[in-house]
Amino acid sequence: MSRINRQITLAARPAGRPQESDFALVETPIPELEEGQFLIHTTYLSVDPYMRGRMNDRKSYAEPVKLGDVMVGEAVGKVVESKHPKYDEGDIVAGSIGWQEYCVTDGTDIRKVRTGNQPVSAALGVLGMPGLTAYFGLLEIADPAAGETVVVSGAAGAVGSTAGQIAKIRGCRVVGIAGTDEKVAYLTDELGFDAAFNYKTTKDYVAKLAELCPEGIDVYFDNVGGPITDAVFPLINKHARVSVCGQISQYNATKMEQGPRLLWKLIEKQARVEGFLVFQFIDKFRTAMVDLAHWVEEGQMKYRENIEDGLENAPKIFLGLFDGDNIGKQLVRVSPE
Repeated sequence: MSRINRQITLAARPAGRPQESDFALVETPIPELEEGQFLIHTTYLSVDPYMRGRMNDRKSYAEPVKLGDVMVGEAVGKVVESKHPKYDEGDIVAGSIGWQEYCVTDGTDIRKVRTGNQPVSAALGVLGMPGLTAYFGLLEIADPAAGETVVVSGAAGAVGSTAGQIAKIRGCRVVGIAGTDEKVAYLTDELGFDAAFNYKTTKDYVAKLAELCPEGIDVYFDNVGGPITDAVFPLINKHARVSVCGQISQYNATKMEQGPRLLWKLIEKQARVEGFLVFQFIDKFRTAMVDLAHWVEEGQMKYRENIEDGLENAPKIFLGLFDGDNIGKQLVRVSPE
């Protein structure tokens, strides 16, 4: 086995939209294992919008990536060498492996993968952090009831598509917002959303939402922020809940945009806006995974993976997230299963 590791590191901090030159592909030696460590060979690497925030040198809910360090990220891989009592050669694992071909770890932030009849890549999507994020952001933060209207922005992504389907399982009317006609068709024809629209070809978001949500909006699952989110507030119902999962439209902004001041709507409608991090629900992960796996196995929940090859292509694939290139979960295949 080669003792050389290929890694994608952070080469520069971006100002605004990241460039491929902000990353570097480097080769480093794989160290010999110490007792209590094991070596993972990465199979699939996840790229996610939250990683943009980790490229900034400012305080947030997690430490920024240091210049020259491996880019952070979830991955799934196979244990190829072990001196750890709980991990054996051949085990399939997932966790905070980062953008690299191999990872030496003591098991911190690593878990064994059990995806049943689904491919191991599902551990990075519907049966991983995106699925858990959708589950808790919708059910714990918003708690929709049957008959309520739920609007999901970024609805064709890994989190949004799962959140919308969970709302349908709850018996809600679900309206999705996405960026292409293909994505709109995916939401309504394949995933069972009641309605959806393409925000890139829609001039008046408020009018379109009013058309598709004639009884108003009870729950908004927010993945994007910006003008789309602004358009939701005039239509919220009494006791509406807004679950703030992401703000991808703002991640590359170099200065704070001045949007409409709509918080008075929260007073008028006695409504609530709440942000969340999936890890605040870690004590409930096991229950959520059982539910997600059941829904997938029973055909109540569908998912799509967009897989592209090559660790060296990870930066370009990551940047495509900000152009809305992907439907469903975006993955990079680093090595064969």
